Amino acid sequence: MRVLLHACCAPCASAAVERLLDLGHAVTLFFSNHNIAPDGEHTLRARHVERLAAHFAVPLLVDPPEHAAWRRATAGHEEAPERGSRCAICFRYSLARARDRMLRDGFDAFTTSLTTSPHKSAPLLFAIGRDLAADRFLALDFKARDGFMRSCALSRALGLYRQMYCGCEFSRPSDCLRDRPTVTIS
Repeated sequence: MRVLLHACCAPCASAAVERLLDLGHAVTLFFSNHNIAPDGEHTLRARHVERLAAHFAVPLLVDPPEHAAWRRATAGHEEAPERGSRCAICFRYSLARARDRMLRDGFDAFTTSLTTSPHKSAPLLFAIGRDLAADRFLALDFKARDGFMRSCALSRALGLYRQMYCGCEFSRPSDCLRDRPTVTIS
């Protein structure tokens, strides 16, 4: 099956792409994360997803960031706590873009690496994915069967950047408000 994998970041996508390949799927990574701010953070994460795609020799599609559109979609939820209403809107926004790309490019199914994180609700993501495309969404909890631990091991082995926040400016801890150093990708 040709599967489009929404890649929230390289670390989470690492275990997800590995598992999908082990299941016999043809995987294409889809880096679509309009929530990520600032621009330098988006660029850094995109570079590491490129590294991951090269390691697994899978295609990568990059959705150009449109942070202003994402901000309009989440307007009124800026003060919502982590795992609250803003996150649910953000998940729907990203999964809808993945669904649209799946349909446009003729993939058989789509899923998301967001379920690799212990901080993201797989049941919520499954409900959103099924609502968007019930018959074409693969409800896979990539943190199951030690998936999160595997993502940590793969991240270390591949030298993948592990971020300190989900990506949006509303989740960014005050201790990482400084600009990120430039990272050289070899």
